[in-house]
Amino acid sequence: QVQLVESGGGLAQPGGSLRLSCAASGFTFSNYAMSWARRAPGKGLEWVSGIYSDGSNAYYLDSVKGRFTISRDNAKNTVYLQMNSLKPEDTGLYYCAKSQRDIVIFRTAWEEEYDHWGQGTQVTVSS
Repeated sequence: QVQLVESGGGLAQPGGSLRLSCAASGFTFSNYAMSWARRAPGKGLEWVSGIYSDGSNAYYLDSVKGRFTISRDNAKNTVYLQMNSLKPEDTGLYYCAKSQRDIVIFRTAWEEEYDHWGQGTQVTVSS
């Protein structure tokens, strides 16, 4: 069965960095786009970044552009999110998600593009 296991979350100071990892199993990882999403305290789920199945294209939420970098290693079945210059508003539970396609699709009901989600890893940015 499909499994997505996130790791790498924790407590960081403003301006600090964290690197999230998502280890995938149970499907042909290289065939599917992957994304990261987050849920801040008291808020809804927010898409953060996505990457094509072959890693050729990556997209970001405007508020994280220039600070976050998504990447993937198809040989290791893992997708990463390097987060630099962290801000308190980056605090939240971060999830990785498997797309049903090989590309990242943007539409209103974006969650419907993803058929499997990890359990999440907590990121807290605070001094």
